Amino acid sequence: MALCQIPVGDDPEENLQEVRKALGRAEGADLAVFPEAVQVRFGNTLADVAEPLDGPFVGELRRLAREHGTALVSGVFEPAGDGRVYNTAVAIDAAGGLAGTYRKIHLFDAFGDHESERVAPGDRPVVVELAGTRIGLVTCYDVRFPELARALVDQGAEVLVVIAAWAQGVFKEEHWTTLVRARAIENTTWVVAVDKAPDRTPPPKGNPGGVGRSMLVDPMGTVLADLGPFPSVQVTELDPEVTGRVRRFLPSLAHRRPDVL
Repeated sequence: MALCQIPVGDDPEENLQEVRKALGRAEGADLAVFPEAVQVRFGNTLADVAEPLDGPFVGELRRLAREHGTALVSGVFEPAGDGRVYNTAVAIDAAGGLAGTYRKIHLFDAFGDHESERVAPGDRPVVVELAGTRIGLVTCYDVRFPELARALVDQGAEVLVVIAAWAQGVFKEEHWTTLVRARAIENTTWVVAVDKAPDRTPPPKGNPGGVGRSMLVDPMGTVLADLGPFPSVQVTELDPEVTGRVRRFLPSLAHRRPDVL
C-alpha cells in the first residue's frame, strides 16, 4: 500500500508529473492512493479542466498504472452537464483498467465554502474490487458521515479508502485525524486516508487546502503510518487477517440492534 501525499497545483500536466514521480517511489506496491482533486486544486474554475472518464487525464492515469503494474485510486473532475462537475474518485487496476468510479455524495457547504455551486453530488456508495481487496471509496467531507462508511462495510468493503483535499483552518487537522480513526474503530476495519500536501501558496480563489497527515489506520484505530505535513510517499503493509482477529474479540458490528435502530 502506497500513501501518495503529493502537492497539487493549478496545472494538470504538472500534477500528472507528481503522480509519475510518486509511482516511481511506490514501485512494488499493490495499490497507490492519491488525494482528491489531483487534476487541479480547488480555487480554479473546475469546469474548465473537467474531462470525461475516457479523456486524456484519466487515460494517462491508466497508462501509468499499467506501466508500473500498480493499481491506484485518484480524484479527478468530470463534467456534470449542468455547468458543474462531478468530484470523482477513479479506481484503476494494475493492468490499466477502470475498475470503478465514485462521485462524491456529500458536498462541502461548510466553513464558508460552497462546493455545491461548482460540484454536482453523486447518488450512491461504491465498493470496488481492486488489488485483490474490496475497497469502499470515500471522498474528503464524506468522512464526517459515519452512515456512509457503515453502508460501505455492509456492502462488503474490507478497506475504506479516503481521498481528500482537506481545507486548512482552525482545528481542521484535529478533525481530520479524529474522524479517520473513528471510521476505523467503529467499523473495525482498515482505513487508508490520503490528503494532499498542504498548499504553500494561495489558490486563485478561496483558501489554501490540504493538511497532509495521510494515515494508515488498523481496525483497532492504531495509526501505523502518518505522513505529517510535507510531500511524501510511504509504502507500508496492510494485513487483512487483522480485521478478522479484531472482530473476534471486538464483535461490535455483530452486536448492532437493527430491531431497534
